[in-house]
Amino acid sequence: MPSLKILSGNAHPRLAQSICDYLDVELGRADVRNFSDGEVFVELGDNVRGMDVFVIQPTCRPANTNLMELLILLDAIRRSSAKRITAVVPYYGYARQDRKHRARTPITAKLVADLISAAGANRVLCMDLHAGQIQGFFNIPVDNLFAMPVLLDELRQVIPRDEPVTIVSPDAGGVERARAFAKRLGGDLAIADKRRERENVAEVLRIVGDVKDRNAVIVDDIVDTAGSLTECAKAVIKAGANRVFAAVTHPVLSGPALKRIEESGIAQLITTDSIPISPEVQGSDRIDVTTISRLLGESIRRIHNEESVSSLFV
Repeated sequence: MPSLKILSGNAHPRLAQSICDYLDVELGRADVRNFSDGEVFVELGDNVRGMDVFVIQPTCRPANTNLMELLILLDAIRRSSAKRITAVVPYYGYARQDRKHRARTPITAKLVADLISAAGANRVLCMDLHAGQIQGFFNIPVDNLFAMPVLLDELRQVIPRDEPVTIVSPDAGGVERARAFAKRLGGDLAIADKRRERENVAEVLRIVGDVKDRNAVIVDDIVDTAGSLTECAKAVIKAGANRVFAAVTHPVLSGPALKRIEESGIAQLITTDSIPISPEVQGSDRIDVTTISRLLGESIRRIHNEESVSSLFV
């Protein structure tokens, strides 16, 4: 694929290299650094004129720095006469600010979409957006991938096929995701009745559905402070579940998250490398990290060859 070029900022170079290894291409050269006052500077080391360029850059912590790197990379590539530019954003930062939930608040997910488009992206490749309607914030094509195939592969290895399983959504917004998991695992569906009176503080009142004497799998897109996840696990255990697992795409794991998971009743949290994994998380026997590099690599190959991406999930 001589007309394909893959570049990366500093957010997740390991993932970018794994994608290149899958595609058997070299990672493009890009000097992305900061001046002493913190300004981001980008200089491309390879010719991209007339090429199909993919920029791998999750906008994870530090979100503002990684977002600016992405925007400046896109601008540099556009000004270098690339034929098409795709922003590959495995984790879309600010996605949780997708609506006005109170008066006088911004819709930052829309602002970020406008910035990415204005910087020069011709299309966007994301994974498990927090809200599907974020695709509509863009006026360019958006491919929203699902980590479900790789998470299911791991779940099938830890949950015996002959044991009953219930997929649990930690809130009403995740029911569609949980139903998709339940369909493919041949399990039942349950929903946590959750209240969130303050930011990052959740209380699970009860579990709607049957989890008694069954394996329970809590599925979600993001685990941040792990408050909702561990409270949901407590409620599931109280409702009589045998074992509790969790399958989450984006391991933000900020603040007390790791401590909460270690002290919870969750037997295993299965997640992906959409975000760089800290050494502390890698050393935990409660957390299993599986890679999405092959899934992203195959999607990039199909986009480059003008083939169907949705057929990956049929």
